[in-house]
Amino acid sequence: MTRIMADISVSLDGFVTGPDPGPDNGLGTGGAALHTWAFSDDPDDRRYLHEGTIRSGAVVLGRRLFEVVDGPYGWDDSSGYGAGEVGKPAFVVVTSSPPKSVRLTDLDWTFVTTGLPDAVTAARERAEAAASGSGTELDVVLMGGGATIRSALDAGLVDVLTLHLAPVVLGAGTPLFTGGPPRTLVQRSVTATSTATHLTYDVL
Repeated sequence: MTRIMADISVSLDGFVTGPDPGPDNGLGTGGAALHTWAFSDDPDDRRYLHEGTIRSGAVVLGRRLFEVVDGPYGWDDSSGYGAGEVGKPAFVVVTSSPPKSVRLTDLDWTFVTTGLPDAVTAARERAEAAASGSGTELDVVLMGGGATIRSALDAGLVDVLTLHLAPVVLGAGTPLFTGGPPRTLVQRSVTATSTATHLTYDVL
């Protein structure tokens, strides 16, 4: 069964970027510390990265995050999605209008202009098609940014939420949660490493 998985790194004070994020400073000031775990040699960190990406049939992201990863200081062969862990899943971008050009032309991009629910539907279709071709179960991963994941949670689109809680206090930045309806979570796993506490919840 294809699940909708929200997966994001967050600071102890609830931010998914540091202050002043932008295309030339994607994670904001101090925000790189949120993702130390993804480059760690700790076996548990490596397992979370591997398990979280190996089932990625399609990945959903918002336009702001797309501008960062496709920008001049964005992804490359060593720092792209699940670099060294997975192949290249389809990427679905929620946007009001498609970009005029794309730098990362070797990736499979779909731009959805009719809202987040339609983007998730498109990603599910891509993931199910990839799963059928590979004979394995694959999921849709909502990788962010924070507003995209927050909107998906508010709309009831998320089945599983995974937070990588970094031992850092950023003080300001892009918050993951800013109000919204109450949401019940069921804790499924907690793994602590020297670089993060990995938390996985079912979303009811």
